[in-house]
Amino acid sequence: MFQELSESHRGEYCCRTSLNLYDSPTCSAWATQVARGRHLQVLSQQPETQALQVRLCEDGYVAWLRVEDVVELERTDRVYQAIALSRTEIQQRIPEIINFAKNAMLQPNYYLWGGTLGPNYDCSGLIQAAFAASGIWLPRDSYQQAAFTQNIAIEELLAGDLVFFGTPEKVNHVGLYLGDGCYIHSSGKDKGRNGIAIDLLSGKGDPISQSYYRQFKQAGRVMVNYLVCREDSHYS
Repeated sequence: MFQELSESHRGEYCCRTSLNLYDSPTCSAWATQVARGRHLQVLSQQPETQALQVRLCEDGYVAWLRVEDVVELERTDRVYQAIALSRTEIQQRIPEIINFAKNAMLQPNYYLWGGTLGPNYDCSGLIQAAFAASGIWLPRDSYQQAAFTQNIAIEELLAGDLVFFGTPEKVNHVGLYLGDGCYIHSSGKDKGRNGIAIDLLSGKGDPISQSYYRQFKQAGRVMVNYLVCREDSHYS
């Protein structure tokens, strides 16, 4: 199976089942989860430390696949084609996106680094899953989502916009703005939550809301669907 992949390593494959991808060829830590049916390209010509580098076609994300999971890939003649969506079309889907996140919160869940499939998510995994469920693909990580969205002032926030938090150097957390000064997000127990919750985007909320508000960096609006899987993508 690997010989077949390596001979056409720039070909496109479809996942037979849900898979875990890793952040390095040692496969010591998750990078993301991949749902059955997603498309990817195999970038490696040879395995490195028993892993292959791959790129997910829907969001351009680059990660590592264990060699033993190669059997769960199948060739596909249907090359992934993203749908171009206007801002108006995206805006029409915002209620569905918000409902997805709220319904995810109602399920027993906890914060899971790399989680995108549910019921357990990391922060950007929840955001990506909520938009993807409505046919809108965003980049995978929070800092990538911040770069992908249109920067807006906090006073311009509308339901469905994204709010980003982090250090002075980098965005490292994201939530979905619900309106009325509130946002929904998945956060770890080291932050006082362990899963999906709704917090107030204000310095006047409870201690957890206040803590996140002190880390607020920017707000962003989703204007387009992620369209291309390119080798030089700066979202990789």
